[in-house]
Amino acid sequence: MTTVTRFAPSPTGYLHVGNLRTALFNHLIARRTGGKFILRLDDTDPERSKQEYADAIREDLEWLGLTWDQEERQSARLDRYEAAAQDLRDKGRFYEAFETPTELDLKRKKQLNMGQPPVYDRAALKLSETERDALRAERGMGVWRFLLDQERIEWTDGILGDLSIDAASLSDPVLIRQDGQFLYTLASVVDDTDMGITHVVRGSDHVTNTATQIQIMAALGFAAPNFAHHSLLTGPQGEALSKRLGTLALRDLRAAGVHPMALLSLMARLGSSQPVEIASSLDDLAAGFDLAHFGAAPTKFDVDDLYPLTARILAAQDLSVVADAVRAAGVPDDLAPLFWQVTRENITTLHDLAGWWQLCRDGAAPLVDAEDQAFITEALALLPEPPYGPEAWSNWTNAVKEATGRKGKSLFMPLRKAVTGRERGPEMADLLQLLQNKPTL
Repeated sequence: MTTVTRFAPSPTGYLHVGNLRTALFNHLIARRTGGKFILRLDDTDPERSKQEYADAIREDLEWLGLTWDQEERQSARLDRYEAAAQDLRDKGRFYEAFETPTELDLKRKKQLNMGQPPVYDRAALKLSETERDALRAERGMGVWRFLLDQERIEWTDGILGDLSIDAASLSDPVLIRQDGQFLYTLASVVDDTDMGITHVVRGSDHVTNTATQIQIMAALGFAAPNFAHHSLLTGPQGEALSKRLGTLALRDLRAAGVHPMALLSLMARLGSSQPVEIASSLDDLAAGFDLAHFGAAPTKFDVDDLYPLTARILAAQDLSVVADAVRAAGVPDDLAPLFWQVTRENITTLHDLAGWWQLCRDGAAPLVDAEDQAFITEALALLPEPPYGPEAWSNWTNAVKEATGRKGKSLFMPLRKAVTGRERGPEMADLLQLLQNKPTL
């Protein structure tokens, strides 16, 4: 059987790292087995779903190389959901309920005060047709709830292992809102079946949804796919990410210069028993990917971990890969090879290239300790005007050493700081060749 997975985001906002984890896991499972990966836009909410978000989802996935074999939009499949809803009505598994949110809240509070679980009491099942007609006339259409069989729902989860949930502890889920909108719980069941989905990997916050969906699938005569629920991400101290997700949008990480393979390499191993290693490609990641390596514990994510990985990836790149970024930083083509050689191991992201070229073109604000002021003045007087060749640094430092008697660190460090305004950086013999003007105090 061909493996078929899917990623089903709602185009109601931008993708963030939590979404990426789900997309990546499903993509790698399909890629490892030569299967199919489907992008399915959950756009049944016409008010919140926006074309700009749908376009941004595609753009983010393409940036990461998470290409899809098929795209679907739930808004184009409403007739299929209506057919499934009618099937459930015909089978006596779907009923209309009319409680207002306030009434439901009062019921929950009463149950909690009595030490009972806050589960919907199925009062709507006791209504006569005359009472339903009266409520529709008074309140409009009701919501439609799926009538759960109150038995244990069991399955073997691809990450969490054997799970068992007592359906009697769950409220009959609402599958159609009062305004007629089909909710995810029903739409996803129909889509997963129609599209031949064999594996569903999603966050552990969906475990209860999975239990109810397994029953809905059975009621409709569908076979359930293989479910797996990955842990949820937290901040580096274990704090909830929910308030920070807006700053962890994939588009913002891209804008910050994070390399896509740094992000993919981290997310493919985070929360597993395997160490994070930089992958050379998505095929490389897929070959070593196995859900069995992941656990149930919340997974700590620190955005700062992405930058050392990005730096390591960039340091290994040939100029041909980054030529556009080097050119965009303003570097003339004839200086690009030497410039990249000088800077490749001294940047965190490609955004840093502009700063290095500004230093080479315009010079830096000298960093001179008070006790080195006279020394630097004398040293700079011994430096000729550019251009500087490969021997310029050696010739200059030898001349300064002979004139001042300084040597070793007391010679080289003050000169570096005066020329670059930094205590660390590239080999000065290489960097000096890129300077367009003689350093001055």
